[in-house]
Amino acid sequence: MRKVLEWTRDYLRRGGVELARFEAEELLAHALKEERLSLYLEPERILTEEELARFRSLVTHRRRGVPLQYLLGEVEFMGFTLRVDGRALIPRPETEGLVELILREVNSEDKMEILELGTGSGAIAIALAKLLPSSQITAVDISPEALKLAEENVARNGVEEQIESLKSDWFTQVGGQFDLIVANPPYVGIEEIAGLPREVREHEPRAAWDGGEEGLEALQRIIMEAPAHLKPGGRLYLEIGAGQGAEVRKLAVATGTLAGVEILQDLGGRERYLRAERRV
Repeated sequence: MRKVLEWTRDYLRRGGVELARFEAEELLAHALKEERLSLYLEPERILTEEELARFRSLVTHRRRGVPLQYLLGEVEFMGFTLRVDGRALIPRPETEGLVELILREVNSEDKMEILELGTGSGAIAIALAKLLPSSQITAVDISPEALKLAEENVARNGVEEQIESLKSDWFTQVGGQFDLIVANPPYVGIEEIAGLPREVREHEPRAAWDGGEEGLEALQRIIMEAPAHLKPGGRLYLEIGAGQGAEVRKLAVATGTLAGVEILQDLGGRERYLRAERRV
């Protein structure tokens, strides 16, 4: 097994995989249906032909750019596990930061009605449901496939009673007003596409990251329509692209209805979040 891992590490590295050793071990453990630690306990283990075949298939797909998370079939987000595949964007640390921002600013015991736009895998909605147990959440997506994935994750994490899914093109099918609206919408502009990792460009759903020419199409629509769906004093939280802060802030101020508009940074010091609230 040691030699198999060494060869795979070099093979993946030549294919441009940065964390080649780590990913080789993750894929092998997945192929063996065991924990990664077990690889260190049996370094001289001889793999069966069936195990080798499963492992080779995973490695081949990874070399072709399929994201590691899709091959493993799951990802950790805010301390819980989500199923992930090509139906939705892979949740990232920046989005954990969005959830953490909300948690710092709300009372976990408050009974809130929350709307999440573009739920994808359901990561944000599920995190808020688990960490704000008195909340009720409407999770919206235009993609039926993404909604099905989100529903699978909702059931997996036992928060079915708190989350209702809804097929909608942003606000088109949404009724009522909410205490909080949150979204991680597509915000990649045309000029940025060439610089995206191959995994994103070729394998993650384009509708989840393509924000139009300047990357602002979805953000603009959400900001313009959100006030009508916020209760007085209700809050809007958005993940945005680095460098979009000034334009996004301008859009929010221009509504005339949103106050306390702030652009906040992620852990890397990059503009990443919009926070605003509807005037009382």
